[in-house]
Amino acid sequence: MKKYMPILEKCALFREMKAEEIEKMLSCMEVGKQHFEKGETILAEGSPARRMGIILSGSVQVIRVDYDGNRSLMAHLEKSDLFAEAFAFAGIEKMPVHVVAAEETETLLLEAEKMLGTCLRACPFHRKMIDNLVRLLARKNLMFNQKLEVTSRRSTREKLMAYLIQQANRAGSASFQIPLDRQALADYLEVDRSGLSAEISKLRKEGVLLAQKNRFHLLSHGETEE
Repeated sequence: MKKYMPILEKCALFREMKAEEIEKMLSCMEVGKQHFEKGETILAEGSPARRMGIILSGSVQVIRVDYDGNRSLMAHLEKSDLFAEAFAFAGIEKMPVHVVAAEETETLLLEAEKMLGTCLRACPFHRKMIDNLVRLLARKNLMFNQKLEVTSRRSTREKLMAYLIQQANRAGSASFQIPLDRQALADYLEVDRSGLSAEISKLRKEGVLLAQKNRFHLLSHGETEE
């Protein structure tokens, strides 16, 4: 596990914890490192909602599929991010979503009960990890609220602009890169891909934005494309 310690130290679950504390913490819990190819399911909808994971390499997508087979991308998560923690601690029996590898990915899966239970070693830093978990769950709730803010808009154009403005604010710049390709972006916005591409083309022609693959630049009034 020492190989992955720089990644684990960046994980918000272990915020303000030293490497030796993280190692001892992991030894108290049932953990399992797994490798997944692109498109492979890490946690399936309907499977027991008792595990959460940390991304050691690659990236994952949290996907909801409705009765008609329509996909909705709930979240795209990258190295050192945590996934499925909200479901593992929600008291539900089964996963309501799929967690899928967006590329070749390695994960560390943790048993939720082991995290909340009293540590047999009485580790003084166990409480710190639980405090970090509370912050993480609050942050994840905010992330889902931000998605709701986007998808509650009526038109594809409104949804796209709401999302891009969120990303620009997060980057602190009018120029930014998003972690999604066109299909994943359409799934996140819950719109048709062809309609999304057409809307991006319209916004470019209107001088609202520049777009090249997953890079965007929001143009202010009077700014022109070079």
